[in-house]
Amino acid sequence: MYSLGVRREFSARHYLIGGDWGAENIEHTHRYRMELALEALTLDRHGFLVDIVEVEQHLEAVLADFAGRTLNELASFSGLNPSIERLATILHAAFSARLAHFRLEALTVTLWEDDIAWTSYRAPL
Repeated sequence: MYSLGVRREFSARHYLIGGDWGAENIEHTHRYRMELALEALTLDRHGFLVDIVEVEQHLEAVLADFAGRTLNELASFSGLNPSIERLATILHAAFSARLAHFRLEALTVTLWEDDIAWTSYRAPL
């Protein structure tokens, strides 16, 4: 199995809902570092897992919907707690849809929040 990863950083705001988490209940900013890992059994005729330039274009487009925004205000978080785990899952769904034309076996989104916590969501495609 081949794996290829690309990484980006972005900032977004949120506040937690549904519980008493002290300061986390007040809107605040996090710096996120996201790694997108793609997995496939074979390489293309050029010896690549995917076209990295194309993947980077999708990466920029998806993250543009989140960067600088308040996650709670986005439709994908409507009524949901904007946890780091939920953000990773939502990002995974967006990338899965955009990269469906590649012959991938699995996709993993790993997301760090302010270098103190991380989560990862992996699913087969």
